[in-house]
Amino acid sequence: MRKGQGPLVNGGLAGALMGAYADAAGTGEPGSCVALPSGRAVEQLVGRLRELVFPELVWGGEVSSSELEARVQGTLQEVALTLRREICAARRYVHRGEHRAASCVECEVCSDEVTRQFLDELPSLRRALVRDAQAAVAGDPAVRDPNEVVLCYPGLYAITVHRMAHALYLRQVPFLPRMMSEHAHRLTGIDIHPGARIGDAFFIDHGTGVVIGETTLIGDRVRIYQGVTLGALSLSSAKVAALRGGPKRHPTLEDDVVVYAGATILGGETVIGRGSIIGGNCWVVESVAPGSRVSVQMHTEVRGSQRPQAREPVQADAQ
Repeated sequence: MRKGQGPLVNGGLAGALMGAYADAAGTGEPGSCVALPSGRAVEQLVGRLRELVFPELVWGGEVSSSELEARVQGTLQEVALTLRREICAARRYVHRGEHRAASCVECEVCSDEVTRQFLDELPSLRRALVRDAQAAVAGDPAVRDPNEVVLCYPGLYAITVHRMAHALYLRQVPFLPRMMSEHAHRLTGIDIHPGARIGDAFFIDHGTGVVIGETTLIGDRVRIYQGVTLGALSLSSAKVAALRGGPKRHPTLEDDVVVYAGATILGGETVIGRGSIIGGNCWVVESVAPGSRVSVQMHTEVRGSQRPQAREPVQADAQ
């Protein structure tokens, strides 16, 4: 103890915290809470899964086919054990009020099955991600080499994590899909809810500030730029509770749509028709016919020292 001073930690503080834990858990029994999935383990899992879908870039160097297969097999075993453990932890937490978590055989069996199904899907995920990378090459003249997209582009990193998280989301795995998507969000500035359904050859250019909501539906060969929001209309608290896990709240983008920087598209009934182009900074809350071009028309009037003003409404011209 430092001279002339009391202890830094109050002797009853640990007990007070235990009481607070119990209050938050709603159990009334300090220390009875069930462990959540590990954030660190999930982040490491994302990295190992990336190695499995793009091994030639992550591992690097010249390796023989047999050596590569041995590495892949070892990584698959490691990923399987980690994924199964974290899925089981998530399911046990969700079911903590139904039975003793430590003896939840159902959670263990389900975790095994979901892990097998997910790993079996990795070859098709690899093929889909290659098409996403090819879409970036086709859509961005700044690309010098296809592998540059995999190594450097935040958009491909975000969609890689999303396609994996979405596969777990479809299998109703608690927590993990959102943990994975938020990991990618922190690294890239791109926020894609794991529930969003995204088609083939998807390209996010630059990416910072992109938001894609849970019930968004995106078709094939869609391209979006930085600052785009595919979101829901504002709702009251009561409405939020009623819609949770229910009706579609976010827009639909059909095939071959392009959405430029800063555009906002809102609402579950809003459909952007096939082949449409949404210009930068547009605000869209109504459906747009296929082949439309939507832009914000600006005009200015300069009177003395007044600043430019007056913005015309969004114009949509079907072609």
